[in-house]
Amino acid sequence: MNIDLELDTRGLNCPLPILKAKKALAGMASGQVLKVLSTDTGSVRDFAAFAKQTGNELVSQTTEGSDFIHILKRR
Repeated sequence: MNIDLELDTRGLNCPLPILKAKKALAGMASGQVLKVLSTDTGSVRDFAAFAKQTGNELVSQTTEGSDFIHILKRR
């Protein structure tokens, strides 16, 4: 998958990863893909809810070590 923008929010706690992702997505074109790196354990739940509320597609969520990786596609 082609990642158009990567956002590093490691070390930030809720709600900052969501707020930064929302701002990044607002500047992206429809269909573009955002990768968000986070260390906040609540981010898995938060990004699922965020995608449902905003209509952006949550393509995948994975964990690598202490990092949670969220892939979102702009609606």
